[in-house]
Amino acid sequence: QVQLVESGGGLVQAGGSLRLACAASGRTFSSYAMAWFRQTPGKEREFVAAISCRGGRTKYLNSVNGRFTISRDNAKNTVYLQMNSLKFEDTAVYYCAARFGCTWFDSLHSNYAYDYWGQGTQVTVSS
Repeated sequence: QVQLVESGGGLVQAGGSLRLACAASGRTFSSYAMAWFRQTPGKEREFVAAISCRGGRTKYLNSVNGRFTISRDNAKNTVYLQMNSLKFEDTAVYYCAARFGCTWFDSLHSNYAYDYWGQGTQVTVSS
């Protein structure tokens, strides 16, 4: 059982930056791969970024690659998403997700790969 709580969302102008954080409960955070997804009303949830248990491997949605950086601090049970050069198209509710196990595999972009989800935090980018 893992509980995830996102924070750091808000309203920002295009070109600006935000840093999202996801705090996880429990003492086995380092046994979970972590990810960020986002969702706009009327659309399916979209993969944004994933990070391996120790942070050595990352994966990004093509449209955010080079602008967003996922990182984690296992000592603080927290995963981050640094978002730079934000665009209007980045507007969405951003969700933190956790998958038990440290095997890095090809389908980590899938909703079905994750066991736990946070409540989401709204990111709004004004054009």
